[in-house]
Amino acid sequence: MKKEDIQLGDWLRVFIGEAPGAFFIEIVIRTLVIYAILMIGFRLIGSRMAGQLSRTEQASLVTLAAAIGVPIQSPERGILPAIIIAIVVVFFGRIIAKRASKSEKFERISQGNIDTLVENGVLCLQNIRGTTLTRERVFAQLRSEHIVHLGQVKRLYIEPNGSITLIENQDNAVGLSIIPANDTAYLHRFQLADQIVCAYCGLDQGKDTSCKNCGKSGWVQAIYRSEKPSRESSS
Repeated sequence: MKKEDIQLGDWLRVFIGEAPGAFFIEIVIRTLVIYAILMIGFRLIGSRMAGQLSRTEQASLVTLAAAIGVPIQSPERGILPAIIIAIVVVFFGRIIAKRASKSEKFERISQGNIDTLVENGVLCLQNIRGTTLTRERVFAQLRSEHIVHLGQVKRLYIEPNGSITLIENQDNAVGLSIIPANDTAYLHRFQLADQIVCAYCGLDQGKDTSCKNCGKSGWVQAIYRSEKPSRESSS
């Protein structure tokens, strides 16, 4: 299209374009065919495509999505290239899934590892940095699980598909508060413990010069709750 052909007031070109009217009927046919290809492709790739996606499934989904745009919108492009792309994606996706089901090593290479974010009430900072998460993001995730201090956490894992798994500490432990500092009204509902923990990662080592886990030098009193808190409504 030439520069002089672009006019801001040309609403017919903006909304309809320059394709002949018959192409709009063809768009409906192309869309139905591509939709059928995607549904078949998702079904062949695996049932998890409808739930939590693995890295392989995410790559397959993005590749299929990129392949369908051109055949739907360009009248000079046929549907066959999109079909070939879908076949290749499904074929290699199934090969990777089958290989991963037989080899844990290959599964770790292709899908990633499980990382521990919190262990026995202490942040695993090296693992957190490796996942590109932040301390506050981890705290936010814990608050969404009705956790108010790190002592309530036995383990917090991030799975290869990005989901978070929490294992709560069943003991009446104490730990670093993860309640936002500006929410003093809610923080006052909890009791201060005699135990001193690192203000950054929650490690209990006594009030030394610097924390052995994170290297910070700030210390605060841990908090606890005499009774195990009920699941409070997040609404």
